[in-house]
Amino acid sequence: MSRMRYCFLLLSALIASALLSGSLAAQGNGSIDLSVRITPTGARPEPVRQFDFYVLTKSYADIVNEVSGQDILPSRDEFIDKLKCSPELKAWLKVHDIIDLTSPDTDQLFTVNDIMKVPEFFAAYQRSNAGGVTKGLPQPKYRDSEKDSNPDKYQKQKEEYLEATRKFIETHPSTIQGMELELAAVNPKPAWDSLHVEHKRKIAQAAPEIAQVKYLAGKAETDLDGHAIITGLRPGNYWVSSLGMDAASGDRRLTWDVPVIVRPGAPTHVDLSNLNAANNH
Repeated sequence: MSRMRYCFLLLSALIASALLSGSLAAQGNGSIDLSVRITPTGARPEPVRQFDFYVLTKSYADIVNEVSGQDILPSRDEFIDKLKCSPELKAWLKVHDIIDLTSPDTDQLFTVNDIMKVPEFFAAYQRSNAGGVTKGLPQPKYRDSEKDSNPDKYQKQKEEYLEATRKFIETHPSTIQGMELELAAVNPKPAWDSLHVEHKRKIAQAAPEIAQVKYLAGKAETDLDGHAIITGLRPGNYWVSSLGMDAASGDRRLTWDVPVIVRPGAPTHVDLSNLNAANNH
C-alpha cells in the first residue's frame, strides 16, 4: 500500500468516525415542544404570541436569589444607624417594630417619657399643639440669649418648663393625638422604601443577564399559535423561564419558571398556563 493511499484511507476513516459521532450525539439530544396559553378571567385561553422563552440549567428563582446575595440590603438596625437624627430617636426606632412614623395610630405608641426624651418627638408635640390649638400649654420663659450670660437662670427656667410640660401631657394625654402628622421631616420610611426599590431594580436588571450568560441552554420565540420548539438539549433537568417578564392577556399578567426533564429522542411536551405560572395577578 502506497503512502498516499494509506493517508487517504486514514483520512476517510477519521471523517467517517466524526460523522458517526455527530450523528450519535444528535440522536442522544432532546428537545422541548412548548405550548403557552393564558386564560383571562371569564374568557377562553389565548395563545402567547411572539414571546421569548428560555431554557435554563438553573431555576430563575434561584438565579434571582444568587444575584440578590451579591447586593445585600442593610439590616433594619444598620439602616437606622445611618439615619440623620438624634441618638434617642435611633434607640426608639430599634426598640419599636415600626419604620413609618407618620402612619395612622402611631401616636398611640408615644409615651410621656418618649416625648420628653426624644428631641424629634418633643418638637413634634410642640408643633402639634402650638398656635392656640391647645389651651394651657406651658410656654418657655428662658431665653437662648441668657444661655451664656446667665446660665443658672437659663437652666432653672428650662427645667421648670420641661417639668411643667411633662405634667401637662400626663394630665392631658389627648394632646398626643395627631402628633405623628408633624414627624414627616424625620420619617425614615421614604428612605427605607427607596432603598428596597433600588435593590429590586438592580436585581430585575442583573438577573436576566446572569441567567443568559451563565445558565442558558436554549431559547425560542413562540409563533402566532403560542407554540415553540427548543432543540439540541442534552438530557437532564432544566427550567423553562420567561426571565421574570410578564406575558399578558386580558386581566392576567403571568411569568413562568417551570422545571422540565429532557430525555433523548422524542420531544418533551410542556404546556405553560395559568396553573403553573410563577405569578398570577
